Amino acid sequence: MIPIGRPESHREKRVIAHIDMDCFYVQVEQRKNPKLRGLPTAVVQYNSWKGGGLIAVGYEARTFGVKRSMRGDEAKKVCPDIHLIQVPTARGKANLNLYRDAGSEVVSILAAEGRCERASIDEVYLDLTDAAERMLSEMSSVGIQEIDEQVIKSHILGLPKNADEMDKIVKDWICKTDADHQDKLLACGAIIVARLRMNVLKETTFTCSAGIAHNKMLAKLASAMHKPAQQTIVPSSSIKELLASFPIKKMKQLGGKLGVSLERELGISFVGDLLQYSKEKLQDRYNINTGTWLWNIARGINAEEVQGRLLPKSHGCGKTFAGSQALKTAATVEHWLNELCEELNERIQADLEKNKRVAKTLTLHATAFKSNNGDFQKKFPSKSCPLRYGAAKIKEDAFKLFDFSLKEFISPQGAAWGVTSLSVTASKFLAIPSGTSSILRFLSENHSKQQSSSVDSDELSIYGTDLEIVYETSPKKKTNSSIHEESVICRSISAPTKCNKKSNKIKQKNKEACSIFKYFHSNDASSSILNEPSVNEVVENYTSSCQPENECSVELIEDPDCNEITSNNQPANKTESWKYNADNIDLTVIDELPLEIQNELKEWLRPYKQAKMAKKYSIADYFSPSKK
Repeated sequence: MIPIGRPESHREKRVIAHIDMDCFYVQVEQRKNPKLRGLPTAVVQYNSWKGGGLIAVGYEARTFGVKRSMRGDEAKKVCPDIHLIQVPTARGKANLNLYRDAGSEVVSILAAEGRCERASIDEVYLDLTDAAERMLSEMSSVGIQEIDEQVIKSHILGLPKNADEMDKIVKDWICKTDADHQDKLLACGAIIVARLRMNVLKETTFTCSAGIAHNKMLAKLASAMHKPAQQTIVPSSSIKELLASFPIKKMKQLGGKLGVSLERELGISFVGDLLQYSKEKLQDRYNINTGTWLWNIARGINAEEVQGRLLPKSHGCGKTFAGSQALKTAATVEHWLNELCEELNERIQADLEKNKRVAKTLTLHATAFKSNNGDFQKKFPSKSCPLRYGAAKIKEDAFKLFDFSLKEFISPQGAAWGVTSLSVTASKFLAIPSGTSSILRFLSENHSKQQSSSVDSDELSIYGTDLEIVYETSPKKKTNSSIHEESVICRSISAPTKCNKKSNKIKQKNKEACSIFKYFHSNDASSSILNEPSVNEVVENYTSSCQPENECSVELIEDPDCNEITSNNQPANKTESWKYNADNIDLTVIDELPLEIQNELKEWLRPYKQAKMAKKYSIADYFSPSKK
C-alpha cells in the first residue's frame, strides 16, 4: 500500500493510546496452566521440524537469550529448562481460536472508555480525547488529589532521567498546573490508561503495555519502548528527540523497498534524518503522496483516525509450504484449499451467529515460484469474487480463483510451478438489518413438522420487507416413501393488520405431484419465483442481495386482500410476487431440485427460438451488381 500524507485536523490534538499485550500467546497458555507462571516458556508452531518455530517467547526465557527467530531445539540448547507449548492444531494447521477469544476479552474491557479499534489479536488503539477532556474539566477546580502508583511509574519522554527522584519528577509533570492544554490532556490520558490496564489484569490476569500520544503513529512507537506492564507518554516537545534516533526500518511501511530506497539513495538511517529534505524534494523523488507522507512522519504528523471497530475487518486462513513441502500439483492445492475453506466457513458462520453480519468478498492470496522462466520477480496475482456462504461454494470459488491466477502467473508458457503459501480471506462485512432471518430456519422447522397440520406464524424480513412463508407438500409419485417434495412461497405482507386469514399453513395435497409453475405469479418468462432450496443443501443466502454480480431486480405487487393461491394452479389476482431476471438464476440451485422439477425449469428457462422465416426477395436482387 502506498503511504498517503494527510493533514491533521484543526481540532485540538487528540489523545490516542496503543495497548499492546505482553507476550500474549505465552500469557494465554500460562492462564490455561498456572504452573507455568514464572517459568521460562515459549509457544511454538505445530510442525515438529527441529522442535517447531517459536512464535512467542516469555520474558523469563528471554533472559537466557531465547529469541523468536529460533527453533525449539535451538531454544533448548540456550535454555534447557524452557517449556515449549505447541499451538493447538486443526486440519493440519495452527488453530488460533484460543488466542482470538482471549483477545476479545481484553477488547471488551478496553472499549469502556472511548473509541476502540482492534488492530490485531493482541493490540488495540483507543481514542481517549473526549474522556480526557471530561476528566480535565472535572479536575480544573480541585486539581489532582491522588495519583495511582501505575501512573507514577509512567515513562515520560523528554524528562530528566534521575533514577532516585523519578517518581517525584513524573508526579510533578502529571500535576503541573501551568502546563499547556495538550500536555494536560496527555496526563489525563495516562491516568485513564493506567486504570484500564489494571482492569485488564484483574479480569483476565493479562498484563499489557501502552503508549500515549497525540496520534496513532507515535502511540504505537511508544508502547514498545518500555515492556512489560509499563506505559510511555510522548509530549509534543519530545517528538523531535524520539524520531531523531528511531531507525527507518522499524517505522511502519518503511521496512520494505521504500526504506531501502531511502537508505541507498538519500543515505538516511533514522526517521529524523528526513528533516533535512524539503517537502518539494521528497515529492519530486517519491511522488506527491509518498513525499508528503515522508515529510509528515519526520515531524511526527499523522492524521489517521481510530476507526471504532471492535470486530476484525476480515477472517483469513492460511498455510505456508516451505522448501520441499511446496505444492506442485493442482490436486494438492485443491486439498489444502478445501481445508482452509472449511475453517473459513466455520469462522464466518460463527461470526454471523454472534455478530449478525455477513462478508461480501472472498479473496485468494498465494506466493509461488516457477521454473524455466527468466521473470522470477513476477508475483502470483491475488483474485477476489463475491462470497457465497456454504463450505462447498467457498471451496468451488476459491479453486476457480486459484486457477485463474495460475494461468496468469505462468502465461504464456507452461512452466513448472510451486506454491509456497496459500490463504483465503473473507472481508467487507455488512451488518444484517434487524429482523432478518434465514430461510433455512423455516425449512428446518417444516422438515421436522411435516405431519403437523399447522405451524406458528413467523416472518422473514429482508431489507425491511416482511415475507410470509407458506409451505406446501405433496408425496412423490411412484414411491412408497413418505418423503415429500417441498415448495416455498414468499409473499410480501404489506398490511398484516388487514389480513384475517391464517398464514404459514402446511397444506397436505396427495392428489398429484405439484408443478413448480403453479407458484409463478406471472407468465413472463423473465420473471418468477425460481429459488427453491433443499432442506439439507440450503445455506445462508442473504449475501446474494448484497453482491453486485448477483443483484436481483425485485418487484413487489400489492395484495391488500391477502388472497391465497387458488387450487386450480392459477394465482389469485393482485397477488404479490418476487420477480427477477432469469439470466441471474444460479443454475447450481436448480441442480439441487427434484429431477422432474429440474426438467420443468430447464424447459422453461430455454430461450424462445424465433421461427425461421424464408428470405423475401425483391426484383432489385436480380439486378444486383454482385449477383452473377
